[in-house]
Amino acid sequence: MKRTTLSLIAGATALAAVTGFAALTAPDGTAAPEAAKATTRLPVERVGLACPAPSSSEVAETVYTSYTPAGADAGKAEAPGAGTAERPTALLKPAAGTTAAGGTGKGGKKPAAPKAPATVTTPGKPVTAEANGASAPALTGSATGALAPGWTVQQTTLVPAGGARGLLGLACGAPDTEFWFPAASTAQARHDYVHLTNPDDTAAVADIELYGPEGVLKSQFTEGIPVPAHSTVPVLLSTLTHEAAQRDVTVHVTTRSGRVGAAVGVADDKLGSDWISASADPSGSVVLPGIPADAVSVRLVVFAPGEDDADLKVKLSTANGAIVPAGADTLHVKSGMTTSIDLPDLTRGSAASLFLAPEDPKRPVPVVAALQVVRGKGDKSEIAFVPAAEAISARATVADNRAEASTLSLTAPDADAQVKVTASAGSGAGTPVSKTVTVRAGTTTALADLAPQGLKGSYALTVEPVSGGRVHAARTLAVPQDGVPMFTVQTLADDRGTVEVPSAHQDLGVLD
Repeated sequence: MKRTTLSLIAGATALAAVTGFAALTAPDGTAAPEAAKATTRLPVERVGLACPAPSSSEVAETVYTSYTPAGADAGKAEAPGAGTAERPTALLKPAAGTTAAGGTGKGGKKPAAPKAPATVTTPGKPVTAEANGASAPALTGSATGALAPGWTVQQTTLVPAGGARGLLGLACGAPDTEFWFPAASTAQARHDYVHLTNPDDTAAVADIELYGPEGVLKSQFTEGIPVPAHSTVPVLLSTLTHEAAQRDVTVHVTTRSGRVGAAVGVADDKLGSDWISASADPSGSVVLPGIPADAVSVRLVVFAPGEDDADLKVKLSTANGAIVPAGADTLHVKSGMTTSIDLPDLTRGSAASLFLAPEDPKRPVPVVAALQVVRGKGDKSEIAFVPAAEAISARATVADNRAEASTLSLTAPDADAQVKVTASAGSGAGTPVSKTVTVRAGTTTALADLAPQGLKGSYALTVEPVSGGRVHAARTLAVPQDGVPMFTVQTLADDRGTVEVPSAHQDLGVLD
C-alpha cells in the first residue's frame, strides 16, 4: 500500500509556481488522475532573463527598461518557505568578465556596469538604466515574487555613426535549449554574431548549425561550445564555415547541457544594424506582424526543419483585409534548405503583417520564418528584422515606448478579436491609460496614439486578449537620426506570467 500525502502535493504545487513545472505523479511513476482533474493557475514566483552585450561601438548609447505589469493576482502564489517575508526583486547584473568582444575590459578590468541598477521596485512603473560605449557588458538577472509575473526588459541601443550605425532593439530573452534564427547571413557585407549568454550558476554547452539555400553548411568549431556560468560568448557566423558566402542563412542553436539566452547581432555595411530575435517554434502556419507602412524593401526568409518540403500560401494583412502579394501567392520550401523571396512595394503605405499557411490544410509542414525590412534609401537606409510570432494567449508586454515614436501593430489571422491595450505610467511621470481595440479577421490595426497622460520618460504597452480569435502583435520604435529613418521592431510574446498547477487541497488518497 502506497499513500501520497497532502504535504507532497502542497510541495509540488509550490514548486510549480516557482519553476513552471506542473506535472504531478504518484510514487510508482503513474499519473495522479485526481490531481489532473483539479488544477488552478498561479502567478510564477521566479523568472530569469539574459541580455547580450549591446554593441562594440565606442559611441553606442544603450538604455535598459525593466518593467513588470500591474496585476491584482501578482505575487499571490506562495513559494516554499512562504511567510518568511522575502522581499520581491527584479535585478539585472553584468555577466562576469565579459564585454561585447567576449573578453575583459581594458587593462583586465571588469566591464562597466549600468550607471543605475535596472531594478523594478513596483509593478506598473518602468525603470530605466544606461550603459554606454563598447565596454557595456551582457547582463543576466531574475525577478521574484510579485515582480516576476510578466517581467520584461527592453535593451535599446543607438549607434549614431560608424560601421554599426543604427537603432538596435531587443527584448531580453528567457534562457532555453533551442532557438531558430532565419534571415542571418555570412555575406561579405554582413557581420552577424550569435550571442550566447548563460544566466545560470552552472556552465552550458551549445551547438550551432547553419543552413543555406543548398542545405546544411559545412562548419567548424560549432559543436560543444562552452558557455561558462553568468557569461556571454559571441560567435561570428562567417568564421564557422569555409563555404561561399551566403546571403540568407538559418541558424539553429541548441544546448547539450544547461540553458542559454540567444540572439543574432547584425551589422550591414550599407544598411545599418539590429538584432534578430528567435523565430517562434516551427509551425505549419506562421504570422509575421508589424511591417512598417513605409518599408521600401521586405525580404521573406523561410526554413523547413523537418523531413518534408513545405508548400505555403502567402497573404498580406493590411488595415482593409488580407490580399495576395503580386507575384508571391505561393512559396515552395525544400526540407533542410533556406528559401527566400523579395517582396518589393509590399505595404504601399499601410502597416501590414504577413500570413503563411499550408496550401493543403491537411498536410501542414512546420517552418520557421523571419522578415528583413528596410526603410529609407541609399546611404540613408536602415535595417530591422521581424521574426515569426506566436499568438498572445494571456498577456504580453513591450517596454521602452516613447512619445510619437512607437507604433503597435495588432493582427488577427483567423477571426475577429478584441484586445485590451494598456499604456503604463511613464518612467518619469504619467497616468496609465487603457483602450479596448477590435481587430477584424485578416486585418492589421496600427496604434500610434496610445500613451499615458502627462508622460515623462518612456512607458510600456501591455496587450491582453478579451474575446474572439487569436492575436499577434509587434511594436515599431522609430528614432530618426541625421536623416536616417532608424527603427527597430519587436514582436510580442506571451509573458507566461501564470502556470497551471494541481490544487493543493486535492487529496490523492490511497494508491495501490
